[in-house]
Amino acid sequence: MLLLSREDIKKVFTIKDAIEADKKAFRLVVEGKCDAPLRTNIQAPKHDGCFLFMPAYVEEMDTASLKIINIFPHNIDNGIPSSPAQVLLIDGKTGIVTAVLDGTYVTQLRTGAASGAAFDVLARKDARIGALIGTGGQAATQLEAMMAARDLEEVRVYDLNYERTQEFAARMQEELKDYGTKIVAVRSSDEAVEGADLLITVTPSSKPVFDGTKVKDGATISCVGAYQHHMQEMDPRILTRASKIYFDSEDAVLSESGDILIPLEEGIITKDDFTGDLGDVIRGKIAGREHDDEIIVFETVGVATQDLVAAKEIYEKAVAAGVGTNWN
Repeated sequence: MLLLSREDIKKVFTIKDAIEADKKAFRLVVEGKCDAPLRTNIQAPKHDGCFLFMPAYVEEMDTASLKIINIFPHNIDNGIPSSPAQVLLIDGKTGIVTAVLDGTYVTQLRTGAASGAAFDVLARKDARIGALIGTGGQAATQLEAMMAARDLEEVRVYDLNYERTQEFAARMQEELKDYGTKIVAVRSSDEAVEGADLLITVTPSSKPVFDGTKVKDGATISCVGAYQHHMQEMDPRILTRASKIYFDSEDAVLSESGDILIPLEEGIITKDDFTGDLGDVIRGKIAGREHDDEIIVFETVGVATQDLVAAKEIYEKAVAAGVGTNWN
């Protein structure tokens, strides 16, 4: 069994690799080629947390996986990841666990890459300004994926804690300097959103974190954080302005995301407003962006297929490069 740490994974797998892996995963989902039951969610109300178990199996790849990811939002106050995780990669022919990967980093990569894939497929080609709301454990790869998908001049970053936002922006400016993008901490959500071509929200908020009337025509929005029914980062007004609404998996989103469930229950939108899954755009079954002035919304809650494909590709690259620790 191969043990792969965050540093091991960084040596062999980039955010652009993760974006391509997510595209493959989204195709597998819509083609029905992955058996991935909806994740088991065990609540830990004493600590505002939850334990999530995400299995997946792709027969044609002879590979299965299990991700254990535990969401504890208050961890950020203690300087530890808010979503610690491990991914077990399993040989589909023998049932033997072939690798254990740092699931926190795999999750950061594949979750960021979901936004990257959506922007790569749906965003205007001339997008130049990005906005990121949230600076928690998932934020760094969201930011990099945005910059990998489009050649951005500037990304504005906003969080409730301005000091933390400044620290995050300065750190990211140094870590991602090769992209040549200016990363700026701003003091308000409006300042981040106004004029932005790309917008990512990645927070645990239970109320909207931006004003949907401030979003410019032609923007592409990826909402990432609302993985439970009571969570709602997205201003529902943006759904009434959007020309198209896409999902990583409609079934998964409708099983848990308040961003979509709450507006449905309130009658702000209906299922007739949904355009479809990103995987169907990738394989040419439904249209993507058709006009530069369309506002496009992408809602993602994450599917286990993403973890499986990413873990499999990381493992293969690590074996080829002689990276990782063997444990017998």
